[in-house]
Amino acid sequence: MSIVEESIAEELWQENQDLAIACLQHSFVQSTADGSLPKAKFAYYVGQDAFFLEAFARAYSIAAAKAPDWQGFKVFHDLASGVLQELTLHQTYASEWNIDLKTVAPGSATRRYTDFLLATAWSQTVGVTAAAMLPCMKLYAFLGQSLAANGIPAHDYADWIRTYSSKEFEPLVGRLTELVEQYLGTKQEGQPSAYLQSSTVYRYAMQCELDFFQAAWTVG
Repeated sequence: MSIVEESIAEELWQENQDLAIACLQHSFVQSTADGSLPKAKFAYYVGQDAFFLEAFARAYSIAAAKAPDWQGFKVFHDLASGVLQELTLHQTYASEWNIDLKTVAPGSATRRYTDFLLATAWSQTVGVTAAAMLPCMKLYAFLGQSLAANGIPAHDYADWIRTYSSKEFEPLVGRLTELVEQYLGTKQEGQPSAYLQSSTVYRYAMQCELDFFQAAWTVG
């Protein structure tokens, strides 16, 4: 039997290009790109994303505790620290626009996504958890770089685009990608189980990302 080896992370990304493009073309993202997004919608998004990121950091910490080796433990913890830095941007927005993040109640799309991530982190292997978390990181790098392709615009949402298109954000995506490859290995013909499981959680997370933008767009 021939063995076909491919990067699992790249294969998952290519399989979900329809959802990645749907996110890029979504009215919320496009309105953020040109600065026309109503501030009330972005304020809602900031509050929901802050709640989400707290859960995301917890999922990283759970994965760190379950990592079978010290290097994986350290990388997961480093990635959790990166999320805390990302939250600083949200706190800046919250301060500027008088948003009290302590009073934010998660919407149904937010709760569905965070419950899924935490349940996956607690119940699945470290590799599957990494696969469930990768869509958020990979997608935001894709969105940021796409929106910044012709330069960072000068409007209220420039910092959002600057953050996710930055040279500092891309390495975080790379480190999580490496964890997916390390703990799931390569996609091999005749050994599909780990890939199929990671494919399911990856797809679900990508759909949650699209639903997250839709929820922010329809608020108010």
